Amino acid sequence: MNKINFISFLFFIIFSSANAQDCNLSLKGYVIDLHDNSVLENAVVKIKNINQYVLTNNKGFYQLDDLCPGEYELTVSHVQCQTQTKEVVLNENKTINFSLEHHLESLNEVLIKGELYNSKDKSAISAQISHETIDQFSNATLGDAISTLPGVSSLNTGNTIVKPVIQGLHSSRVLIINNNVRMEDQQWGVDHAPNIDINSAANITVIKGSSALEYGGDAIGGVIIAEPQKAPVKDTLMGKTILTGASNGRGGNVSTNLLKAYKNGLYFKAQGSFKRMGNLETPDYILSNTGMKEQNFALGFGLNKINYGFDAFYSRFDTEIGILRASHIGNVGDLVNAINSQEPSFTDDFTYNINEPKQDVVHQLFKVNAFKKFKNFGQLDIQYAYQNNRRKEFDVRRGNRSGIPALDLELQTHNLITKLKYDRSDNFSSKIGVELTYQDNFPNPDTGVRRLIPDYEMYKIAGFWTANYQASDDLFFNAGVRYDFTNIDAQKFYRLSRWEERNYQADFADIIVQDFGSQLLTNPNFDYHNVSANLGMQYNFNNWEWNTNIGTASRAPNPSELFSDGLHHSIANIEVGDLRIDSEQSYKISTQIKRKFNNWQFDVSTYYNFIDDYILLEPNGIEQTIRGAFPVFEYRQTNARLFGVDVNVDYQFNNDLSLNSNFAYVNGKDTSRNRALINMPPANWQNSINYHIQKWHNLNLYLSSQLVFEQTRFPDDNFTTPILNTETGDFEQTLVNISQPPEAYHLMNFRAEMPFQLSFAELQIALSVHNIFDTNYRSYLNRQRFYADEIGRNFVLQLKLNY
Repeated sequence: MNKINFISFLFFIIFSSANAQDCNLSLKGYVIDLHDNSVLENAVVKIKNINQYVLTNNKGFYQLDDLCPGEYELTVSHVQCQTQTKEVVLNENKTINFSLEHHLESLNEVLIKGELYNSKDKSAISAQISHETIDQFSNATLGDAISTLPGVSSLNTGNTIVKPVIQGLHSSRVLIINNNVRMEDQQWGVDHAPNIDINSAANITVIKGSSALEYGGDAIGGVIIAEPQKAPVKDTLMGKTILTGASNGRGGNVSTNLLKAYKNGLYFKAQGSFKRMGNLETPDYILSNTGMKEQNFALGFGLNKINYGFDAFYSRFDTEIGILRASHIGNVGDLVNAINSQEPSFTDDFTYNINEPKQDVVHQLFKVNAFKKFKNFGQLDIQYAYQNNRRKEFDVRRGNRSGIPALDLELQTHNLITKLKYDRSDNFSSKIGVELTYQDNFPNPDTGVRRLIPDYEMYKIAGFWTANYQASDDLFFNAGVRYDFTNIDAQKFYRLSRWEERNYQADFADIIVQDFGSQLLTNPNFDYHNVSANLGMQYNFNNWEWNTNIGTASRAPNPSELFSDGLHHSIANIEVGDLRIDSEQSYKISTQIKRKFNNWQFDVSTYYNFIDDYILLEPNGIEQTIRGAFPVFEYRQTNARLFGVDVNVDYQFNNDLSLNSNFAYVNGKDTSRNRALINMPPANWQNSINYHIQKWHNLNLYLSSQLVFEQTRFPDDNFTTPILNTETGDFEQTLVNISQPPEAYHLMNFRAEMPFQLSFAELQIALSVHNIFDTNYRSYLNRQRFYADEIGRNFVLQLKLNY
């Protein structure tokens, strides 16, 4: 079936069913939150007399059809809300809206899980992903889920290592907050995915820019806040189980969440998930050694009272990820062959086995926090968190050494934060906080490989102040300032040749501890002082909403940018840091305009970000090693500017048919050298049409498309190197084209979902088809684009039980 016939068939189903409605009397309306008028999705609206029910859609809308005249007893219920009952006399079509008491059940949002990021900072330019959308990505990653938002993309290593990119920035410039704890998981690596189970989050908020100073001053790109499920203050047991199966990879996952709460405020939580996938497949071949295994669990308990409470939480994230076998190159000649070939140099049959090269990562997180409210003043919060990140990267090595990791890092982080919030004024609130962090990194010397990152200890002291002022019903201001002090104390061996090549003797002779002839033991000890600030405003006028933010953010260099010196095996690059690298400073202005009409709404965000001393990693030729010649990537600093636009439009044709469209464009420039920045996301345009067919058991149909344009602005980092001509036996200078982006591509996806109300639970069955037409393509932001295509068509079946 070709594209036109397939799409025509889908639209025939949608629109023919729309005309098949044959109703007598109907009852419809919206279910919203009593306090903030937010919509309540999946609320159950039930007629007890005839046992007929319907679930509200993602707009909070419900409709009951084929009703006879008469008297009915209507009940409306939603998780964490008080059930509402209403007597209805129906003798004509009626519209009845319901407002449920939602916040009373959660003690006016006084929750121990960490302060919910909601309406306090109104001027922040942010976007949220609901738990329904999160559930759709149960078998995927955090980066995959938030990439559906305008201005958010991902930097991939294959298809299972996905790093979020916000308005062109990633890694150490994007903070990830998991259950109110800042993640510390070697996030400097472009091939280091966030160590977070997306199934543990109930809501995800993406804040674009550095306005969330409470979480860190170095969030030049933005902040991703993953929040767990809220615990209601009532006697209840609730849970959710998701089963997902995927055709591409022939695997899937199972995830379960349980929450037991009591009326006295005590609650217990448990969550676990298991994911197993085999080799993935493109339309033409199998991607050998791309399987993965992931097993995670989390436990928590706490107490919610009006004036005090506490929460304890522990999670363990354990993943084993295979790296595409064809991406394991022996030298730059293999890279040239891969670039010039249309297929991988190595393919094999399907298997679930995960061999070298691979990554094995275990991340443990423990936190405990408590709060106390004070009459006529505010609230005091104290939180301690500990994280242990153990990362092992395995290479294909000679002899029997493949089972020994080539990179073995253990990172331990202790964090203590105290916050005092004043919120006893109707139009003013403020918060001050102090944060202490200690970090210890230990690279195992038993790998037999020169350590990419050295031993180091890091000490951080930070203080912040934020304030919010409601000048009128239409005008709101917020401001904040933060200071961070960072000390890095490292122990590092330098080869004498590298020391002399970088001319470190001129500036760092005093850090030499001992001279061993061919190498030097050094003790770099650096201090960094960073100041960040933000001023924001929201103004509402004539159904328009205008948000604007002006801010500066400062980020100290991470240890990778300072000390990297060696072969990064999982990406087959030699990475070289620079001791002279200093803090980078961002100056950003962003503005957003929103407008809601009767049946459609839009928002447009624009931004301009100038970054002084921007730190980037870019190619710089090749280097000969015993194993062969490898591309060298060096960290350096420059001045950069990024500007872009994010657009989102929603159109409601009627109560059942809606359209969403979003577009994002970012332009990055190295102003010092007057050329484009490397690894800037290409422009992309996403569209999705949703049709709800109530008569077909509340069936929801989604047809979506993603158009990713070719990146035409990129730096020319190509180089030439002598490559052996196997026919002549001579070495010839050959161009290594590592800069040219791949062509544009267009993907189509489909999803159908249907809910069922069982006696003990709500069941939802969903079927998705990704890459409907099995399109061959490569992504500019996938570091394995030189070696293989992206994956092909994928059928995903999902069963979800809410109970």
